[in-house]
Amino acid sequence: MTRPLLLVGQPLLAPLLPLLRTDHDVIALWETPASDQLRKVDALVWAGEFPLGRDLMDAMPRLTLIACFTVGYDGVDLPLARERGIAVAHAGNANAEDVADHAIGLMLAHRRWIVAGDRHLRAGAWTIESKMRTRSMNGARLGIVGMGAIGIAVAERAQAMKMKIGWWGPRPKSDLPWPRADDVAALARDSDILLVAARADERNRGMIDAAILDALGPDGLLVNVARGQLVDESALIAALRSGRLGGAALDVFDPEPTDPARWADLPNVVLTPHTGGATHEAVGRMAETLMANLAAHFAGLPLPSPVADMMLERG
Repeated sequence: MTRPLLLVGQPLLAPLLPLLRTDHDVIALWETPASDQLRKVDALVWAGEFPLGRDLMDAMPRLTLIACFTVGYDGVDLPLARERGIAVAHAGNANAEDVADHAIGLMLAHRRWIVAGDRHLRAGAWTIESKMRTRSMNGARLGIVGMGAIGIAVAERAQAMKMKIGWWGPRPKSDLPWPRADDVAALARDSDILLVAARADERNRGMIDAAILDALGPDGLLVNVARGQLVDESALIAALRSGRLGGAALDVFDPEPTDPARWADLPNVVLTPHTGGATHEAVGRMAETLMANLAAHFAGLPLPSPVADMMLERG
């Protein structure tokens, strides 16, 4: 029996090769496969944040599935896939709880001066006179942009911390206990902390712009665990430099990896290198979901974790 042929797209997915080869024939894009090999590819395993070009899809006329190892799939041209009858799968909510933990951690790190305090102590600057006061989480107003799986998981954690929660998303959700703002600007004006947890696409690129940052204000904190492209990064840096925004805690950037020089002289930021969902446990769940999507597809069964068209929020 002929085994399905998979093309694996990025070197960062190389650890998956032994697992994938148990049930499939596998070739790697970074090893520059010949055009006749690409013509035989049945499914593409892809890291969804990377743009998937039309030229590559054109080279694979037998392609019937794009299986994103990641939760995100913003690099995939969904209309083109739909036009060609190509199914698209992703990792579902495999890392939502871990990203939510990271988001809360970024808030705590910035608001309670944990990272800066560590540096302050190590530099020998801690004296009786220099003792700092930080801001409590209890009673802080948290605005969440994008109330999908990650946004809900953060709200549940924040509620346990006695924070006041509001949110905005493109569609009302009657089953949520937290109030939905009229728009992002209104949410920012009513928040001490604005968390970006929305799914990214070309329609919401730069949605957190200078006007939203001004609405959040000089005491406000912007936290982003979604995609860097959702924030106008130049406007963010300008707002931080001028003091129009109180601070930022970021796990994602535009582009990635970010140039550290952009942030070198901004002391009011906490930065992590897109590690919010990168836990051993989440990656294990992502691998299990990938294998389940592939097995179901080639068995002619419904995908366990298909991409729903036109989704703007995570989850």
